Amino acid sequence: MFCVCKSHSKIAVGIGAGVGAVALVGILGFVCFMMKRKKKVAASKQSSSEDRFTPPSSNSAFTSTTNMSQSVPSYTSSKTDSVPPLRSFYFGVQVFTIAELEEATDNFHPSRELGEGGFGTVYKGELKDGRVVAVKRHYDSNFKRVQQFMNEVEILARLRHQNLVTLFGCTSRHSRELLLVYEFISNGTVADHLHGNRANSNFVLWPVRLNIAIETAEALAYLHASDVIHRDVKSNNILLDDKFRVKVADFGLSRLFPNDVTHVSTAPQGTPGYVDPEYYQCYQLTEKSDVYSFGVVLIELISSLPAVDVCRHRNDVNLANMAVNKIQSQEVHDLVDPYLGFDKDDGIRRMTTAVAELAFRCLQQQRDMRPSMNEVLEQLRGIKSDEPGAMEAEAVNVRTEEVILLKNIPYPPSSTDSFDDKWQETLRRTA
Repeated sequence: MFCVCKSHSKIAVGIGAGVGAVALVGILGFVCFMMKRKKKVAASKQSSSEDRFTPPSSNSAFTSTTNMSQSVPSYTSSKTDSVPPLRSFYFGVQVFTIAELEEATDNFHPSRELGEGGFGTVYKGELKDGRVVAVKRHYDSNFKRVQQFMNEVEILARLRHQNLVTLFGCTSRHSRELLLVYEFISNGTVADHLHGNRANSNFVLWPVRLNIAIETAEALAYLHASDVIHRDVKSNNILLDDKFRVKVADFGLSRLFPNDVTHVSTAPQGTPGYVDPEYYQCYQLTEKSDVYSFGVVLIELISSLPAVDVCRHRNDVNLANMAVNKIQSQEVHDLVDPYLGFDKDDGIRRMTTAVAELAFRCLQQQRDMRPSMNEVLEQLRGIKSDEPGAMEAEAVNVRTEEVILLKNIPYPPSSTDSFDDKWQETLRRTA
């Protein structure tokens, strides 16, 4: 009897030990599983955070962030008004909801309009954080507009320069409306002050005009050094702040230009009066296309005349044609705005003549005859310093046999919708 009881006791102890061992293994397994799961969740959150926003490096013009736009949750409950919304970013640029920008612009009230163009309308707005902004609202969201929208965001997100307008944010490219949010520049455009609605109220003296030329050239030289061609350089896209400092804007037509190629083949786009004739004829876009357009801006700065005016003599409708003819005929005095003091001030006469000659070089029909933007910038700085040697070194000999005249080349009709729309719009305004 004793032996039987002892045997049963041993069996019970063995069973208990086995059950305990199994339980211990199960507990350890569960603990390991929970620890691994916790690590995985933490890693997932970190990865998600990094995907949402990687700030562009200030040392590199081409630091890219996420390529996919992400939706931003809307907070409509009064209980969550105090909770900051989770922000998402597109190429490192903040994504706004349409509701946020409607609130900032009083539902795009007409009194908030700053201007309009072929792309749409720009409105003045104020964000909740107090920033005053300019909101560009595209007319529609077709494939072409979406391309321009994405192009402008991608390029401006990569660039940082004191003379380029800053892009604060945008809506998602999947939104029902395409909206871009820029810093607000308060003093209109160069075109406004030269021959627009601000021309009579605030006359721009020559030193200011020369500074505008230099700062614009600095911005364009920076773009070219960053492998970007603006492709729509014009006085309407050169904004001015209260101190008449330049902010070059509107990069919807801009193109990346790899430094290992000679040109980009693309259909001509731009604004009548500013488009490079060789680009139009050969469909080859280069940095020299911006140089040509900047040459037109230089002529605007010394003449106060618009790039296209159908009220002028038919040979002078295009300002570039007029300028080439006047400079070739050594009639610069007829081209310069008389209010600048060309006939009274020797210094102004020297500088405006030098700028006219530089513009003449920029306006050559063959791109190989045009200077680079770096050369243009260096020349303008020399003109500002009023160093005779610096100006004479690059003085232009305007003999007829050395130049391909533009006057015999009719202004090319458009091969793209945007080009034609702007041309027709110009004709309607000036008719």
